Amino acid sequence: MVGPGSEIFFAGISELNAMLRAKQVSALELARSFGRRLESLGPRYNALALPLTEHAIRAAHAVDAEVKRGRLRGPLQGIPYGAKDLLSVAGQPTTWGARPYAAQVFDYDATVVKKLANTGALIVGKLAMVELAGGPGYRYASASLTGPGLNPWDTARWSGGSSSGSAIAVAAGLATFAIGSETSGSILTPAAFCGVTALRPTYGLVSRYGAMPLSWTLDKLGPFCRSAEDCGLVLEVIAGSDRQDPGSAGKSFYYTPQYARKMSELRVGFAAGDFTEWADESARPAFQQALEVVRGLGVQLVETRLPDFPYGSMVGTIISADAASVFEPLIASGKVDQLADQKQIAGLKAGLEIPANVYLRAMRIRRLATREIFKLFSDLDVLLAPSRLGPAPAIGEPLDRHPDRPAPPNPGLTSLIAAGNLAGMPALSLPCGFAGKLPVGIQLAGLPFSENMLLAIGKEFQSRTDWHKRKPPGLG
Repeated sequence: MVGPGSEIFFAGISELNAMLRAKQVSALELARSFGRRLESLGPRYNALALPLTEHAIRAAHAVDAEVKRGRLRGPLQGIPYGAKDLLSVAGQPTTWGARPYAAQVFDYDATVVKKLANTGALIVGKLAMVELAGGPGYRYASASLTGPGLNPWDTARWSGGSSSGSAIAVAAGLATFAIGSETSGSILTPAAFCGVTALRPTYGLVSRYGAMPLSWTLDKLGPFCRSAEDCGLVLEVIAGSDRQDPGSAGKSFYYTPQYARKMSELRVGFAAGDFTEWADESARPAFQQALEVVRGLGVQLVETRLPDFPYGSMVGTIISADAASVFEPLIASGKVDQLADQKQIAGLKAGLEIPANVYLRAMRIRRLATREIFKLFSDLDVLLAPSRLGPAPAIGEPLDRHPDRPAPPNPGLTSLIAAGNLAGMPALSLPCGFAGKLPVGIQLAGLPFSENMLLAIGKEFQSRTDWHKRKPPGLG
């Protein structure tokens, strides 16, 4: 049996899979050990929505039998993972992190869950999330059926949302990888705050069938992992066309690091002020060191900035109107008042009042903004910026509080999360150091379907740093 302090809890996918194939550990041992660890430590951080240890154990028996017969399905075979609780698992509660849906059960697996099962991955639990994936906005970290996501690096700090449990599970060694979702920041934010690697794929590359909808033209599913390489391995399995998702791009993904372009050929756009003037003072040394590491890869760094558009207002209008439409029955029934966050309750109700012409104007400006953003890539390959400008806030701090200091005159790439989501672009968040004792991260964003290039840069960055290998205190 795997011991509670074993390095196996922080091992990467390829390492664990090699151990399984060499019969150094069994899938059954991994399922039991990770399942029990998630059940034991998950509640400490409010990360666990539903344990599925027995489910994983049943699947592990089949995996071990396959490995014994030499039937090898790929690197995820026998690997324990967790899924954000907006993904359906047949016959199990899927709460969407919200009290009105606490008893909700679907009779089918989400496409992502089904694909992972087909390759032999072991789901050990459903992971906590902000209620309704954040909806049109929320004010406090406590906006969740399971309570505020507590950061494994400091439980007085927030894990980030809305994929709180997914980031926590990977950071604390409760799962080897996890699936989360992003509409506007819900993968990149918790990845940065919890010090893990995570990938927001191109819009439409991963099927959302069986996932709670929030905004039909913005929602994306992606992996939280120990490394960029692991993100590539997971994405290869979960990507692909799906007729059951009207937003499916109809494309597959193959992780091909062997065909990566030379770093010296890549032009990376950045704004120097993002790493200094805009960043929290405590995070500036880490960000500037990360920038120098990227420079040391041999890439060509080019100063740039985003085209001038109201990205925050656009994404806010679209999400608010879409969310109000999705949850109109909840609002009409009055059960919306059972949600934990008053700002979210008010936002959902107000979303029904957004005029059609305002929504359509936001969508038209979005199209113009996307066109102008893509023009940047006529001279650039990648955009580089902090994932978030500082470390995780305190648990009780209002999340809509604005910084006391005046904003610098050049906005640089500070709206890259909103802009990237509006344009359907992929982004990779990489741990890049600490602000005090709290992790911070940088993001790489590219044109749609440029995941292999982002992952190649991320892999090279991580070959020269060890931030992705650091463990929260008391968990190593």
